[in-house]
Amino acid sequence: MTTTLEKAPAPTPEPRGRLAPVAPYASALQIAGGALTLIGALLPWATFVLNEGPYPEKATLEFFTAPLAVTGFRLHLVLFGIAAIVLSLVTVPARGRMLQGLGWGVVAVTLANTLYLVAEGGGLGTITAADGAVAFGPIVALVGGALIVLGGSARRREDKPVWAWRSNRYVEWAILLVTYVLLLLLVAAVLTSGGQGTAANVYSGAVFLSFLGAVGGLLAALQASGLLTWIAAVSERHRLFSVVVLLFVALALPLTQAGTEYWMTVAANIGVYAATAIGLNIVVGLAGLLDLGYVAFLGIGAFVAANLSGAAAAQFDIEVPFPLVMVISAVVAGTFGAVVGSPTLRVRGDYLAIVTLAFGEIFVRSSQNNIGGFTGGSNAIPGIPPVSAFGNDFNDELIIGSVELPRGALYYVLIVLIVAAVMLVFGNLKNSRLGRAWIAIREDEDAARAMGIRTGPVKILAFMIGATIAGFAGAFFAHKTGTVSYESFKFLESVTLLAAVILGGMGTIPGAVLGASILFVLPEKLREFADYRLLLFGIALILIMRFRPQGLVPDSHRRAELAPDSGVPPTPGTAAKAAAS
Repeated sequence: MTTTLEKAPAPTPEPRGRLAPVAPYASALQIAGGALTLIGALLPWATFVLNEGPYPEKATLEFFTAPLAVTGFRLHLVLFGIAAIVLSLVTVPARGRMLQGLGWGVVAVTLANTLYLVAEGGGLGTITAADGAVAFGPIVALVGGALIVLGGSARRREDKPVWAWRSNRYVEWAILLVTYVLLLLLVAAVLTSGGQGTAANVYSGAVFLSFLGAVGGLLAALQASGLLTWIAAVSERHRLFSVVVLLFVALALPLTQAGTEYWMTVAANIGVYAATAIGLNIVVGLAGLLDLGYVAFLGIGAFVAANLSGAAAAQFDIEVPFPLVMVISAVVAGTFGAVVGSPTLRVRGDYLAIVTLAFGEIFVRSSQNNIGGFTGGSNAIPGIPPVSAFGNDFNDELIIGSVELPRGALYYVLIVLIVAAVMLVFGNLKNSRLGRAWIAIREDEDAARAMGIRTGPVKILAFMIGATIAGFAGAFFAHKTGTVSYESFKFLESVTLLAAVILGGMGTIPGAVLGASILFVLPEKLREFADYRLLLFGIALILIMRFRPQGLVPDSHRRAELAPDSGVPPTPGTAAKAAAS
């Protein structure tokens, strides 16, 4: 008689560490947190009236008489509280991570509004008055958010969802179309949240931070659910369709609530920095060459365009057509890029950074001293004529049938097309043999040379192509701003561009665009905080790099290096072998 021993199923692993005692009560914590968030949203948030009117959405001690009229940050908290309760009662994969995202969103919204109340109201008396009155709204909401995070953390060991649903291409196209339209509306809402504001209107900055916290919590929950990863996979399967739709969606921004002259100017400036950051991404992200003077190439392109524009202060008394000006500016900047790259063949790392920093400083000092009369010195080069086409200046309003585009919308359309062209160039270069050679040099220059890669010419090409793209963007910058001054190309601008590449994701196409957008929009939206603007800006960068060191949109290699849970790190030398093949 043979006895067969069956292996008992492995017990379900339980959370370990400090969260283990609260694991059995995770659902209760989540429900309680959601309920407290709802209650906190409806309670008063201030003990007295601020700025000759109630703080947004009736923040005084009076309770709501019409709960359905909840708007603003209170609406965000109500929605997050309801979502937390619903997720606590249903069984879905990764609900612990989703609840964590919602909980952090509640905490972010609550802190943004509480800090504004304390700062604007003159202290904690805004929440707790001397006569004993207490505004329990922020206190209860903050406790609710903390309970949601705690309950979600106890369930982090739940399996991650796997979205494997596939359909015919037309259904997936429809899903992508809806997704990109929602993305357009979200971008427009982020830009316009809080209004434009002034230095004396801190309220608009607080509204922006509150809305940004709510958006961050929502995106964190969607990412935890696997929905965003699945949409990214669908987009990759239909890459051409996604690119075309994204281009049209970007061009449609002037038709949203962000279609004002102010935001068109901001968006055009974002486009200039995005195109320049993509060029820097070739030097830093692909080739791994640390360049701290890259903004000088943007300045070279701008000054060349200014001198060929026919401006009164220009060195040359000629006016070259704008398309030809952009080509000439790109060629001149690329030539300087090759010249700067040649002496750096034998230096690496910190020494390369010092050499490029020196070039950037030489350019700024030369521009400031007006050497050769090409930069205008401290007087700059003003009066650069705007771009015109078909008898219309790009600075003017444009009416097409019943559609009225604001001033500067044509510049925005032009920079979108320029960025799209630069992204196309970057994508083709990255997937080419030259791009693989750059990546091999970035990973290990000695191994790349041993595999037969001519590292010297390849590094010079990286400098030259990156500088060419920067010069191309500089020509647009000169005609858009109408004035070119050396103050626009100081060392801080190079640092900002480098931070945009690292923050967005080194070596990726959308990473540089997203990084440049964030680094330009955040200071613009936080301008209302005056002296605290750079402090908040720095804190935001520290938090992003702490929790997302691989960048917001990392490529597969960086994700494998800095996020080992997402995959297996590549074998050393693989990039060099691929480039040599």
